[in-house]
Amino acid sequence: MRLFEGTPFDRPPRCETCDQLEAECICPPEHPYRIPPAQQTARLSIEKRKKGKRVTVVRGLPLEGNDLPELLKQLKSQCGAGGSLQGAELEIQGEQLDRVRQALKTMGFQVKG
Repeated sequence: MRLFEGTPFDRPPRCETCDQLEAECICPPEHPYRIPPAQQTARLSIEKRKKGKRVTVVRGLPLEGNDLPELLKQLKSQCGAGGSLQGAELEIQGEQLDRVRQALKTMGFQVKG
């Protein structure tokens, strides 16, 4: 339900491409912009956190052009560890540098660190 639905100020949403009503639009859906992994460089490092805990950090991957939550999910499952997404940084719990490096290389990313 729209805010002004049923009032004189009601303007149904229109497609930005063909300017038809969204319900009548036949434009193909937009595909998200993706950067090929071979054109990206991931920088790996290990950081020490509170109480001596170590995390593996992946930096250098742009937010736009990547599906970082999906990449994090794949890395966590391959490492068998937890992790989180902090802005544009992927954090994997523990010293997982070798596993993360190998996983990113098999996905086609260039890796430094």
